[in-house]
Amino acid sequence: MEPEDRTIITIEQVRQATAGLGLKQTTDRFLIIRPADKLGLEAANALLKNLEEPGQNIHYILITDTPSKLLPTILSRAAIYFLKGAANFNLEIKASETQKTQAKKLLSARSQDLIEIAEALAKKKSPRTAALDILGLAIEMLYKSYFITKKDVFLRKLPNYLAAYENISKNGHLKLQIVANLC
Repeated sequence: MEPEDRTIITIEQVRQATAGLGLKQTTDRFLIIRPADKLGLEAANALLKNLEEPGQNIHYILITDTPSKLLPTILSRAAIYFLKGAANFNLEIKASETQKTQAKKLLSARSQDLIEIAEALAKKKSPRTAALDILGLAIEMLYKSYFITKKDVFLRKLPNYLAAYENISKNGHLKLQIVANLC
């Protein structure tokens, strides 16, 4: 499945592609979505329902260069693989230097520093968007750091950052979610 108009993958495309997958299958069936980061919000949520209960012999392959652009709930239900030659972990993260610095500060923050970071994010012009951007960058940095170093410390942090991202994206209280999930 690819975007029809080259901008987003629509909910209609997801529904059409998954309609026949619910039938009892005796052979493996695969739905490949490329680029998965082009899933619109409604399409991603529709796909999420299928990922939660995929059915026997049904496999979903989501291909993306930027996993941090996928919904955290989708990431939490997926096994992540990086293709040799396709994944270049040395590529610079696409964000402003200020955002990168904020994400690094969040990743290295001690528990007592989280309140200050959360308050600074809450003062931004669009606090929820700013927090999600910084959390998304932190998640991307964690993935890249793990796959470069193979150190489990980065994987152990991921669930908390994914939870904070998901809860804030669902209108959770920004400061509370940052402090509660990242302590």
